[in-house]
Amino acid sequence: MDGNRKIWYNEDMIRFDDENKIMEKEAYTAILAGLQLDEDISYSMQELHGLAEAAGVTVLGELVQTLERPNTATYIGKGKTEELAEMCCNMEADTVIFNNELSGMQIRNLEDRLGVRVIDRTILILDIFAKRAVSREGKLQVELAQLQYRMPRLTGFGKSLSRLGGGIGTRGPGEKKLETDRRHISRRMDEIKKELREVKNNRRIQRAKREKNGIPLVAVVGYTNSGKSALMNRFLADTEQEEKSVLEKDMLFATLDTFQRKVKLEDNNEFILIDTVGFVSRLPHSLVEAFKATLEEVAYADLLLHVVDAAFEDHDFHIKVTDKVLKEIGAGDKEKILVYNKIDLLEEQDLTSFTGTDRICISAKYGKNIEELTEMIKKKLFGGRRTVSLLVPYDRGDIISYLCERYKPEVVEYRENGTYIKVTLAKADEMRVSAFLAEK
Repeated sequence: MDGNRKIWYNEDMIRFDDENKIMEKEAYTAILAGLQLDEDISYSMQELHGLAEAAGVTVLGELVQTLERPNTATYIGKGKTEELAEMCCNMEADTVIFNNELSGMQIRNLEDRLGVRVIDRTILILDIFAKRAVSREGKLQVELAQLQYRMPRLTGFGKSLSRLGGGIGTRGPGEKKLETDRRHISRRMDEIKKELREVKNNRRIQRAKREKNGIPLVAVVGYTNSGKSALMNRFLADTEQEEKSVLEKDMLFATLDTFQRKVKLEDNNEFILIDTVGFVSRLPHSLVEAFKATLEEVAYADLLLHVVDAAFEDHDFHIKVTDKVLKEIGAGDKEKILVYNKIDLLEEQDLTSFTGTDRICISAKYGKNIEELTEMIKKKLFGGRRTVSLLVPYDRGDIISYLCERYKPEVVEYRENGTYIKVTLAKADEMRVSAFLAEK
């Protein structure tokens, strides 16, 4: 693969202090490196470019080696390590980013031989996540993932640890220092898990309240940069809630925290729309584990909108990666609509391959086919409704208020022994008011 390819970026990569807080920005120039074993990694390397862009790194070139198995000491072979060192010197790169996850010993050995900072794909993603996390929960989840990554790498970690741990377990610590670091990390991990359990309990209470109110949940999932946030903003704009819009940007992991918004339709039907963190190939397992507290909302959703970048050539690969993560978090069998987004970038004849049951082509950016998608959602969420007649006592005015707010009653009459109402209800609400069913 061509090692002279140059891509220039403007933002700065981030660093962390002793408390895992972001330090002042600093420019980085990097060479990307990858090891091809039994599968082609050209797309994975291309994605690594995108991740580097999201972290604000200036990428000077890349090096890929094909081997049957990784080198235990340096991951790539001795000859390629020397070639990589020469590239770093000639191109004046200060960082090498590996597409593969490295051990602490491999990082130290590589830094000794290359003379520059070495990080791997996992550290890069952790950088991005730490930079994008806004909520308290998001920051806790990222810190937990950082500590889970760091714990087995205390021995042998090189210069990169100063960027990910603020001095914990730096190069060459003694045995006593290592044990102190392990205890410190273990204690902090326990504290974070305790805080996240409290957040989880609060979410459980909110979920129970939502279920009691009978408001269905629709989760937007998909590969990073597929247009999930753009779709949420389109729904908010169409229901005149632009002030509640979320950040959308054409880059990997533009948004990290989970956002929930209530969408109220013209017929008074409403649902909660939840935007989730995007997925990516080789997503570190520690991140999947750390973010399960947030992603569990997906497992409780009534419907998934699986957003796919239709303009991306190998979009089937994105679908497979997303389906794999959904299965990991227990949402693999959820009912879903496959939403092919960004069709504004395609020709009309290119859309024929996207036809099928429970799938639709849209442009969230320009609002194309959003009404059709809304109708599909309504059919999935509210299709099992039935028209019933109720006679509600006057001392249960709360029920009448609830039904009139959520639905459009066909008849409302004030009779001697209560309020007569004829209305089409969702199954859950029909069960809730079954004691007041009136004879036809």
